[in-house]
Amino acid sequence: MKVLVLGAGVVGTTTAYYLNKAGHDVTVLDRCEGPGLETSFANGGQISACHAEPWANPSTPLRALKWLGRKDAPLLFRLRLDPPLWSWTLRFLANCTPQKSRINTERALRIAKYSRDCIKALRTETGIVYDHRENGILHIYRSNRELDAAAEAAETMRQHGLDRRLVDRDECLAIEPTLSSAKDKIVGGYYSRDDESGDAYKFTTNLAKITETAGVVFKYGIGVTGIETDRGKVAAIQTDRERVTADAYVLSLGSYSPFLLKPLGLRAPIYPAKGYSVTLPVENQDKAPTTSLTDDELKLVYSRLGDRLRVAGTAEFSGYNTKIDNERPHGILKQALSLFPGCVNPDKAEFWTGLRPKTPDSVPIIGSSPFSNLFLNTGHGTLGWTMACGSAKAVSDLISGQKTDISLEGLGIERF
Repeated sequence: MKVLVLGAGVVGTTTAYYLNKAGHDVTVLDRCEGPGLETSFANGGQISACHAEPWANPSTPLRALKWLGRKDAPLLFRLRLDPPLWSWTLRFLANCTPQKSRINTERALRIAKYSRDCIKALRTETGIVYDHRENGILHIYRSNRELDAAAEAAETMRQHGLDRRLVDRDECLAIEPTLSSAKDKIVGGYYSRDDESGDAYKFTTNLAKITETAGVVFKYGIGVTGIETDRGKVAAIQTDRERVTADAYVLSLGSYSPFLLKPLGLRAPIYPAKGYSVTLPVENQDKAPTTSLTDDELKLVYSRLGDRLRVAGTAEFSGYNTKIDNERPHGILKQALSLFPGCVNPDKAEFWTGLRPKTPDSVPIIGSSPFSNLFLNTGHGTLGWTMACGSAKAVSDLISGQKTDISLEGLGIERF
């Protein structure tokens, strides 16, 4: 079967890999000049099933109110006349109940755990290299109140099979000794041993090379402008260069997916959450962490990528604006230098921002659509790198007429 994948980020590229492995003739289109150059380029680097707790949870509305007016707020709303944002926000608030939070945690965790298994298998099959580390992820907490508040979500995840255990301050320091300089700031944490870290951009570019060698065609610098339908099927994809046809189509365009789905009468409530990262060369190996960390109170993640330290986080709702607001990455840098003094040279910091495609329930949109040959693999939010392999394998199995390894119930666009 001839399959056309729209998007060459980490999600689209892994989808192409599994489709090719299943025997399909695959072509990938992307508007950039190479794979992984947008949201996948400089993210937090975590394969983090432990982050399956949705943003929409009972504690978020109050926290968001406390953060209003703070330019360094972990969650920042740029107040403006933006009907899609207000519509998304109302849906988001509707998901902030304890019951819906538990349901959405299970759905996200279902994909995240499966994807973690898939990337291990892919790594064995291909020998792909991407600065990966299998040291787990340690969530650290700066107050007993925050640590206690995390207990319910941790218990929900354990009930669904995630190894996430409570650790005291001494064990936090045993897991990551370089935290010793900040030990007075830490009261305890949660450790997820089976989670990983790695460079999503390196993974995407190297996997694209592997799939190209296997026969996948990547076409770059091509903007997708529309989807042409006929009698309940997609007939062609319209681009700024040509009209492209296939037997099946996969939409993996992240934050830009709604623009193509809306003319088809499909409402995909995906809104861009602008995130930032800072990448620094490690200059003192003894002071640089080797375990991937999450500072839960500040909503920052730290990942060691070879001889670099990546620090990422914050979310800004300001539409499709990709301009860097220097104040926000400088705030991230300040926290990194405070937690790991003497580790890096701040003068060599590289700032980046990208748009993370968030659904109001923090669950991606994966599966079939009302159009029989159009499949969706989008809306992964902050967990695109975490969920890429699992969602790609599931979509590939669906297109191939195979039974998926996990249930896709509750993951499709029909829930909206």
